Amino acid sequence: MSTTGHPFRQFIVKVHGRCNLACTYCYLYEGPDRTWRTRPAAASPAVLDRTADRIAEHARGHGLTAVSLVLHGGEPLLAGVDTLARFTEAVRARVPAGCAVRPAVQTNATLLTEERLSVLARHGIQVGISLDGGRARHNALRVDRAGRPSWPAAARGARLLAGRFPDTYAGILTVVDPTADPVETYDSLLELRPPALDLLLPHGNWSTPPPHWGGGRHGDWLCAVFDRWWAAERRETRVRLFEECVALLLGLPAAGESLGLTPFDALVVETDGSIEQVDSLKSAYEGAARTGLDVFRHTFDEALRHPGIAARQAGTAALAEGCRSCPLLTVCGGGQYAHRYRAGHGFRNPSVYCADLERFIRHVAGRLAADAVPAVASPEGGTP
Repeated sequence: MSTTGHPFRQFIVKVHGRCNLACTYCYLYEGPDRTWRTRPAAASPAVLDRTADRIAEHARGHGLTAVSLVLHGGEPLLAGVDTLARFTEAVRARVPAGCAVRPAVQTNATLLTEERLSVLARHGIQVGISLDGGRARHNALRVDRAGRPSWPAAARGARLLAGRFPDTYAGILTVVDPTADPVETYDSLLELRPPALDLLLPHGNWSTPPPHWGGGRHGDWLCAVFDRWWAAERRETRVRLFEECVALLLGLPAAGESLGLTPFDALVVETDGSIEQVDSLKSAYEGAARTGLDVFRHTFDEALRHPGIAARQAGTAALAEGCRSCPLLTVCGGGQYAHRYRAGHGFRNPSVYCADLERFIRHVAGRLAADAVPAVASPEGGTP
């Protein structure tokens, strides 16, 4: 077994590098990194074949019992569901016995049809959807390349998935918008019956602050949704950020990029076979995710030795001094890596969302503490 770094367990494969939507706020296509322009629109069979080999090689070398395979883009369904199915089966066939492959596709839902979902379901590929909310007005900025609203097609796709293929439904990914009512946004997403929600803070950093940043607005938004989720009579859906925060506050392990100190274990294979760090870094500056490696000439173990990846796996050594001495360190973990960037100073800074994360974590801790108070005995000697 290789002893280089913490092995990768999540492989994000760009099966298609273009999108059928033109969301004006998209950090990938409208942000500072334009490397996508020089890459092929779709991954070739040779790239996918070599990537399957590399994943199997890495799993074998590190004795992995499971790997996550994320079929990504752009809009990955533009590659065709048969391509997604063939690649998934190639990875399954090549990883060692006893290593489970957990495939998922992340889509804007506009291209979902019963036929396509049937293929994905047949091959055990989970479907995650990216939406700004569960109603048309929440998705006003998500338009196609002709400027037409994407919501009608996305809503049809999401409802088809929820109604006909619930076992294939992975959940919904939503970026926090502090200008939208938090509880209304959450309730609107519940209408689409997601088994899980991923609430992501919009990408930004100290040199390019996030939209509507400041005053703890993003933290307040998360607190309001947490209260709605926590107080529900039944668990209506999983919210991964909330579950991770609760687990970490209770001293339990939790894996996620936004919270905690779990070693970073994801990498990206681009449409040309380039091995890169995760896309969120592209919100910082041109080439921030680049490693100079590719699947044809390099192993994933070589990627583990790349300085950028090694820094992300260095634990508290990669954090700002103030973060290392912060009482919330084990929960916050310094926040998402891309959000720490400051031009001229790199990534060894607190998160641009430091105040928001502190507000949110302390709020969750307060709710946990309040609900953990033992019941007070009633005058009759029973419990109220």
